[in-house]
Amino acid sequence: MPASRPTPLRRMLLACAAAAALTATLPAQAQKALEFRYGHMNPPTSAAGQQAQWFAEAVARHTGGQIKVTVYPSSQLGKLQELAEAVSTGTIALSHNTAAGIGSLHEPFAALDTPYLYRDVDHLMKVVDVASPVMKSLNDGLVKAAGVRVLYAYYFGTRQLSANKLVKAPADLSGQKIRAIPFPIYMSTVEGLGAVPVPVDFSEVPTALATGKVNGQENPVNVVLSSKLYESQSHLMLTGHIMNAQLIVINEKTWQGLSAAQREQLSAAADEVRKRATETVRGQEAAETAELKKLKMNVIGPAEGLDLAAFRASVRKVVDPKFGAKYADLYKAIDAVR
Repeated sequence: MPASRPTPLRRMLLACAAAAALTATLPAQAQKALEFRYGHMNPPTSAAGQQAQWFAEAVARHTGGQIKVTVYPSSQLGKLQELAEAVSTGTIALSHNTAAGIGSLHEPFAALDTPYLYRDVDHLMKVVDVASPVMKSLNDGLVKAAGVRVLYAYYFGTRQLSANKLVKAPADLSGQKIRAIPFPIYMSTVEGLGAVPVPVDFSEVPTALATGKVNGQENPVNVVLSSKLYESQSHLMLTGHIMNAQLIVINEKTWQGLSAAQREQLSAAADEVRKRATETVRGQEAAETAELKKLKMNVIGPAEGLDLAAFRASVRKVVDPKFGAKYADLYKAIDAVR
């Protein structure tokens, strides 16, 4: 007896099943990859720019090419504040910023950039580990406030002061216009150093220095070197006023849209880059300072008469009244991290 012919409905179901089976057997790279945009303000050759690219490469490796991170450096997708807001709205998936920059989305984050706060780099990195009690609490607040979470943080460097004159104490900065990151705790820190703080976005710093809009600025040595700020600055003062972490943030809807396996893969990539970038920055600071000397910058530290105690006292005098009570509990929690 001849076999009955399949009905049109059965033929359609068989075809769907065959297509599904074929899709399941396709290699991972043949399936459509997710693409995330990562915008930031730094040059691609800087430590911050390099780690962004390392992250893109690590994500591709850990996900087998199923997630592609495309990096847009040098403020192509916006300035500091704009980048923070773009991650919050989901215009871009990823970016990095200072803790104070993330504080524009959830204010308590700014406390992480308080001057002279950490015992050393190891203390800083324990505090900003996303698994630490401090960061878990801050991240919960950031997700609720802005739909953003910190994915990882690495050691960005210790911020030093540059100017076109010899500075040994806060009094030497009287009347001097020093560029400050346009967030409150940075403005207050520059004021505490003895200068007149002028808010300037990072993308505009070289021009501001060259035109005399500001007389100096403050940044880690790797930024001074990679952005060629030595071309318009004669002196580098090792004030070490802020020990910085750079925070890499991801849009929360983007994060929650990933499978559990994909989130684990991104976290593995983040952990890998966090360690690599921190070790790189720490390992290069002394060599970068030496390179700036070769480039004719006058590097002024305690051995050359820099009065660190005076800078600490002057900064605390300005910063403590503004932020001490506001962040008292957070400072206590940070100090308790061992």
